[in-house]
Amino acid sequence: MSYVGPDFEPSPPRRPRRRPLTVALAALVPGALLGWVVYEAVGGSDGGSAGAVGTPVSSRAPASPTASEPTDSGNDDAKQPSPTPATSAPGTSAPAASGPLKGKVIVIDPGHNPGNFQHTAEINRKVNIGTNWKECDTTGTSTNAGYTEAEFTLDVAHRMRTLLQAQGATVKLTQDGDRPYGPCVDERARIGNAAHADAVVSVHADGSAAGNRGFHVILPGSVHAGAADTRPIVAPSRRLGERIAGNFVRVTGSAPSNYIGDGTGLDTRTDLGGLNLSTVPKVFIECGNMRDSKDEALLTSGAWRQKAAQGISEGIVSFLRG
Repeated sequence: MSYVGPDFEPSPPRRPRRRPLTVALAALVPGALLGWVVYEAVGGSDGGSAGAVGTPVSSRAPASPTASEPTDSGNDDAKQPSPTPATSAPGTSAPAASGPLKGKVIVIDPGHNPGNFQHTAEINRKVNIGTNWKECDTTGTSTNAGYTEAEFTLDVAHRMRTLLQAQGATVKLTQDGDRPYGPCVDERARIGNAAHADAVVSVHADGSAAGNRGFHVILPGSVHAGAADTRPIVAPSRRLGERIAGNFVRVTGSAPSNYIGDGTGLDTRTDLGGLNLSTVPKVFIECGNMRDSKDEALLTSGAWRQKAAQGISEGIVSFLRG
């Protein structure tokens, strides 16, 4: 998620720094210290968990380059006709016959949309995010080689869907590459609310400066203004975010961000419509920085994306099972 854009404005400036994880963080995020050590030892490589589990489930997902073969997505130059925005319900999966998450509803929100590049007028339309008005959506960011955030988020979402369905959950996506643009940030929140989701995770990748590395989970701050009232979801969303952060470190071997969150891997925001308008537990995760060459090598690796999906999914499972 690029921090240049309407619903993704930067947090107050922080001096970039990487500091060792504190004892408090180790208590907060199980396994984070181990992930940090692995990260330092392998230089941010794919180290972490053992083999990947599951495979993506959508034939509509764009081809995903590997770390050694980054490709240009070509979205900027696409000349396809613009269909009418979809009005049907977002993609839903039937729950598995059995599993520990049977009866649970999880909404995955793949950040941005591959078609946003062709619909700048539509995504620049202002929507009410509760506290003020912001643009509908942004195009997101991309690697220097052209692999887009929208491609990345949809691929990880498909992998998460497979893993969570295997646990018996009903999984819904806010978009599945099946609409020309969007949905807008306010609609993304409404989809999770209407589903009465037990957990919602919005998947992103950052577009910060080279040298800024690592992941962070964005938590909703307490907002009570206009149409926004996050007070009931602040505490459960934090628990969800902590579980995801701990499992992401453990499975991927990636370290918490060295430029946001003071080494905790957690950041609280009150300016994001997708969080402000949510009435169910919800967090965002920035899986890495697409503009840093070392993080880029991870984000463009299918094997690492599988680990990312597994880490996020295991965090959700841990949260839902208490």
